[in-house]
Amino acid sequence: MEHCLTDAELDAATRPIASARGLPNRAYTSADWAAMERDQLLGRTWTCIGFADEVPARHAVPIDLLGLPLVAVRDPDETVRVFHNVCRHRGHKLVGGPCALKSGFVCPYHGWMYRFDGTLEMTPHIGGARVHEVAGFDKAAHGLFAVRSAVWLGMIFVNLTGDAPDFTDFIAPLNDRWSAFTGPDGMDRLVAAAPVAGSDLEVRANWKLAVENFCESYHLPNVHPGLNGYSKMSDHYNIMAGDWGAGQGCTAFDYGARSGIAFPPFLDWPEDQRSHAEYIALFPNVLLGLQIDHAFAMVLRPVAHDRTVEATRLYFIGEAATDAAHENARATLLADWLEIFVEDIGVVEGMQQGRASPAYDGGAFSPFHEEATHHFHGWVARHSAGGPRAVETKVA
Repeated sequence: MEHCLTDAELDAATRPIASARGLPNRAYTSADWAAMERDQLLGRTWTCIGFADEVPARHAVPIDLLGLPLVAVRDPDETVRVFHNVCRHRGHKLVGGPCALKSGFVCPYHGWMYRFDGTLEMTPHIGGARVHEVAGFDKAAHGLFAVRSAVWLGMIFVNLTGDAPDFTDFIAPLNDRWSAFTGPDGMDRLVAAAPVAGSDLEVRANWKLAVENFCESYHLPNVHPGLNGYSKMSDHYNIMAGDWGAGQGCTAFDYGARSGIAFPPFLDWPEDQRSHAEYIALFPNVLLGLQIDHAFAMVLRPVAHDRTVEATRLYFIGEAATDAAHENARATLLADWLEIFVEDIGVVEGMQQGRASPAYDGGAFSPFHEEATHHFHGWVARHSAGGPRAVETKVA
């Protein structure tokens, strides 16, 4: 079947880098593959669907994950929850657009009403005009289908199958790795700056190509000549982080020294590594950057097999994320990062266009520069080769 990985393709992607081949073209060009990937790959782990700051209190925001309708809601107690965006009555889409909620969800079809926690509250006229209850109908058994979710650094993660490890265990390896720079509680001190209009970028390419590009510095001289002028390809090292991530580090990135813009630094950052930075793709779809005085997160939102939205937030230590004194500096830093991210769009889209050629056979990897990209290919291949598994649904 088109959306299955053959044994030969699995072997080609997971063998040692010198003889490996990349994923087949249909992993980027097939809608059937994308549907499989949503359920088999994205659904089995913790996938990010967006930022919590996009969901105000007492509001609901619909989210489409490769055709799967979800809805995020923030209740009056500030808890963010995620549900399948479907009424339990006749399957009407519950929320069509971002909206404020009074007491909960109200289906636009027959008016069934659900509380913020997904429990079914009202079934108007279910037994006839002005008869809102019927014997034998158990409202407790007809609440919304909840999706297992967690919020970390202001990002909303979901596990569709419901059987991934606890999120704290999932994120622990990254926290442990970066504690060497930030100190044991450093990541908890990061505060997200407010979202800025225009920082979401549309890319006409498969989301995996954005990950692959992020994982290597091989392209810096050709694609980022400005960045390569002070953070050279030769200053980078590869990161292969087990079953959860891959990327690159840099030993010569000091934004403050180069720009003259200073933000409060991590106090525990090793003095002899002040110019170190790391850029890690947290599998499957979050691209993270950590520097001595700020961080960024880019969430890759798969819209279709050939379309992705890149949504970015900057993070700072303490009040630097929100105070007026750093407002212009934050805007300048965001513009600098977005310039780099925009430069990547052309090559990512060019790879997507090239995948339309039957002559491309997965290509080859640089054994020096592309170990992390190869690592990601192997991760996708291993997790795409599993047998079918239904998305688990749970009643709130």
